[in-house]
This record gives sequence, C-alpha cells and structure tokens, in this order.
Amino acid sequence: MSGEILLARSSDIATVTLSNPGKLNALGLGSWKRLGEAMRELDAEKSLRCIVIRGAGEKAFAAGADISEFETTRKNAKAAKKYGEVLETTMGAIARCRHPIVAMIHGVCVGGGLEIISQCDLRICGASSRFGVPINKLGLVVGYGEMQGLIDLVGRAVALEILLEGRVIGAEEARAKGLVNRVVPDDKVEDESMTAARRVAEGAPLVARWHKKFARRLAQTRVLTRAERDEAYACFDTEDFKIGVKAFLAKQKPEFKGK
Repeated sequence: MSGEILLARSSDIATVTLSNPGKLNALGLGSWKRLGEAMRELDAEKSLRCIVIRGAGEKAFAAGADISEFETTRKNAKAAKKYGEVLETTMGAIARCRHPIVAMIHGVCVGGGLEIISQCDLRICGASSRFGVPINKLGLVVGYGEMQGLIDLVGRAVALEILLEGRVIGAEEARAKGLVNRVVPDDKVEDESMTAARRVAEGAPLVARWHKKFARRLAQTRVLTRAERDEAYACFDTEDFKIGVKAFLAKQKPEFKGK
C-alpha cells in the first residue's frame, strides 16, 4: 500500500495523519479506502468532540493521489470508475462526519489533498503553504463527488479558476479565495491548529454537531420542513444547555457532557 493512515487520540480530540513522507503524503488506493474507514469509525465515537487531519511531517499536508499507481488503478475508464467510487465514498465520509474537523496544513496541499481540506470545517495553514489542483496537466478530471466540496467551499467561479488554470498558489491568495481560514507562521501551524481544536472541544458537542448538520442542510435548495425547523429548538431540552447557562451566570467555565 502507498502510505498509511495513522490514528491517535488525546482525550476528546482525535488526530488523523496522512503518512507517506517519501511522496509528500500522496495517497494510494489503499490509503483512500482506509481514510474513509477511519472517518466512519471516528464518526461513531460519541465521546469524541473534534478531529484534526494533518500530513506526516511539515513538508506537505498531501500531494493528492499517488500517480505511480495510475497504470494499474486508473489504467482505463472501468478501473478509474472503481477508483473514483472509493475516493468519492471517502470524501463523503469526511463531509458527513458528525464531529467538527480541523485541517492542519503544513507545506504542499494539492490535488486530492486540497479536496480533503475542502470537506473540513476549519483550515489552518503556514505562510509557505501551497495549494492547487494541477491535474489539467495529467489529462484527467475531478469527478462530481470530488468537485462538490470545492464548489461548496469557494463557489463555482473560483473552483473553475483553480481547475482550468491549474495554478499552484500561495497561502495568502488561498485565504483570499476562501480555501483557508487562517494563515500563521510555519512554526505555529501545529500550535494554532491544536488550539483551535481545543476551543471546539471545549464547546457544547451537541451544538457543534447540530451546527454542522444545519450548515449542510442550508446548502440544499429544497424548502425546510417544519420538523427540520423545530430541531433548532431541541438544544433547550439538553443537559448541556442547563450546564452552559448555569456556568455563564456563575462566571465559571462550563463542563459539557454531550447530553
């Protein structure tokens, strides 16, 4: 298998590491499968409050798919369809994960790497990070399931600019285009990302999950049902709501239970 997907857990924060340092953390077919499995496993862990996705080392988040495998995994349309189905399933697993996801971005983040961060909720990168999807130089396309996250993040016009020109851009341009939320000095990427994850984890977890769900739903064009609108008030029946209000009035830090 080209590369590994490593999982680590510290209290209520999980870290998923894309590890293939010899190839700038490029993902082979096996790694794409495992990443999807890992995200579904983490989604099922109700005690979890935040997930951080990063690349191994500090040279790259991920350089996308491992092109050296393409002679077998994408040698023709039939093979490419199977590969694409795995990739789209994985992107869907990231997008649908109930827990907030922070992308910790060191260095290069291109191709499939950029597609992964487009499915995350917060994206923090270093000043020297580089972004792009230069696959127009390879003669292959980004499929519907892969492109959706990018369009949802930056809109159709910017997504097409990225795909049609195939430029690799710097961190400040990436922030201006909406690809990342925050640009920090390279040596502060890990600290800033983990601090953000801790802020998320210290908040009410049910509220974070509802906000993710509502944001995904509002991206759809169909009219909200009465039941969907009423769900916005379910938080007032939770134990966490009582804990939060009591702590606020007492000027104390709340200790949410996720109930």
